[in-house]
Amino acid sequence: MAKTFIGPRLRRLRQERGETQALMAKGLGISTSYVNLLEKNERSVSVPVLLKLFETYGVDWRDIAEDEDTATFADLRGALADPIFEGARPDLTQLRAAMAHSPDLAAAFLRVHRAYQAATEQIMSMSGAQDGDSPHLKASPETVVHNFFRDHRNYFPTLEKAADRFWSERDVPLDEVYTALKDRLRLKLGLRVRLVPVADMPETLREYDEDRKEVRLSEALDHPNRVFQLIHVSALIEQREGLDAILSKSDLDDPARLARCRVELANYFAAAVLMPYKRFLSEARASKYDFDHLATRFGVSFEQACHRATTLQRGSARGVPFFFMRVDKAGNVTKRFNSTDFQLAQYGGACPRLDVHVSFRTPGRVVPQVVEMPDGSQFFVFARSVDRPSFSRHTADMRLAVAMGCAIEHAADIGYAEQVSFTGTRATPIGINCRVCPRANCDQRAHHAILLANAVNENRRGATRYGV
Repeated sequence: MAKTFIGPRLRRLRQERGETQALMAKGLGISTSYVNLLEKNERSVSVPVLLKLFETYGVDWRDIAEDEDTATFADLRGALADPIFEGARPDLTQLRAAMAHSPDLAAAFLRVHRAYQAATEQIMSMSGAQDGDSPHLKASPETVVHNFFRDHRNYFPTLEKAADRFWSERDVPLDEVYTALKDRLRLKLGLRVRLVPVADMPETLREYDEDRKEVRLSEALDHPNRVFQLIHVSALIEQREGLDAILSKSDLDDPARLARCRVELANYFAAAVLMPYKRFLSEARASKYDFDHLATRFGVSFEQACHRATTLQRGSARGVPFFFMRVDKAGNVTKRFNSTDFQLAQYGGACPRLDVHVSFRTPGRVVPQVVEMPDGSQFFVFARSVDRPSFSRHTADMRLAVAMGCAIEHAADIGYAEQVSFTGTRATPIGINCRVCPRANCDQRAHHAILLANAVNENRRGATRYGV
């Protein structure tokens, strides 16, 4: 028979049985040095040794002597056909050597490549696959929250009903909400609320001390956020069973993801308490979704009002379906919720052609824009900067930007669209982000997209060095 090498398989067989090379050599009737040479693939195995393996370990020699796993070898060749390996693709001799000498490494490589493919598909949102479809890929807690809320269309009726009952005993005027909340927490839950100097609670905005039955709020929080945080704490305690019931219907089992989702559900409840569904929807329609007006009317922040608008998805009384995206000054997407077909960036920065980035140059002003995705769908988007709590002069300018968008057919319902002329206006072509955008010659491209397999034309310089 042809020379047959069984090194990795023999080593795995020995290790699975917890034997040393000397012990295996004794069982096979060969020297320890011969076992060592076999495991290093420096010697081929003889027929007598193969038969002895079967006699001693009950292993079919045809299995252990198989010089390559056909399926794995085919998978390896298929993975290496990916365009990312162009120019650095190993030949068949190298592949066979890898299979013979390092089969575990080859299998690990295949797992990594499959995870890469799954991640790419998730970013592009082309497959519709949810977390858990691949045993090798774990989505981030933020992604899990986004998918979970999207599956529920950003609407949780049990939390809406519970929020409607929150002030059931009386109507609380807007200027008395904070005091009423402190009284409610003290009388109903036995919690004391204490405002704490920044120096005593550095880099912390809110802390619930269960043992001391105390909620500590940082002085860095403005009034709307102090109110919001108190209702959030109340939700975590009073709505525990309701939150558990919602989460029990999910596929979440990881503690980090469950905790992250619980926090967002508590935020949802707090927003529903401060901005009751019917009243908020009525005021939003009457004001044509003027979010500065809505923030003032309900005593919340601009960002909180925007976020609440994405949840108005009750079947019998549905608001404009929005997507919500928050970015930092580096372009990272730090929060996203979606009731539309718009594909939001999951990793990396959002499309640089979105004017949400421009809003940092015009603090506090709403920037409107009409955009078009690569599939031809158009959306009306408006963005504005928002400020985060500052702890000291060293943490000043903690500015983010939020973008709200809806399908173009809803633009007539949005007041911010009144300053845009839709007649003859060319929509700005955008993508999800540069890594997955098919617009090869975009003058804002920062990366050669995964989808674009064509090499850069070295004889031509386009708007960017990535042009083809």
